[in-house]
Amino acid sequence: MCEVSGTTDAGPDGASLNPGDAGAQARAAFGTIAAALDQAGFTLDDVVRTRMYLVDAADIDAVLAVHGGLFRDVRPAATLVLVAGLIHPSLRVEVEATARRA
Repeated sequence: MCEVSGTTDAGPDGASLNPGDAGAQARAAFGTIAAALDQAGFTLDDVVRTRMYLVDAADIDAVLAVHGGLFRDVRPAATLVLVAGLIHPSLRVEVEATARRA
């Protein structure tokens, strides 16, 4: 089992590398998750659950489009939660994932 938590597209200063673009932030966060999973010997195909935190309901479609593109065949359990804010005001999306193999 592998847990990847608190993933955003923040740069070294904590600000988003894609300010204002929730879809790009989600792609970057899932890219970081894929790299972390790879280091632990897992792939995105092993993901059984995702949790996505968004600060604006207007971003739901963009983020779910990224999620759907990555997990079209895997179909993990997915939770999307609207939150008041993230660690930096430019961040619109934070993602967590759980991967597991039998």
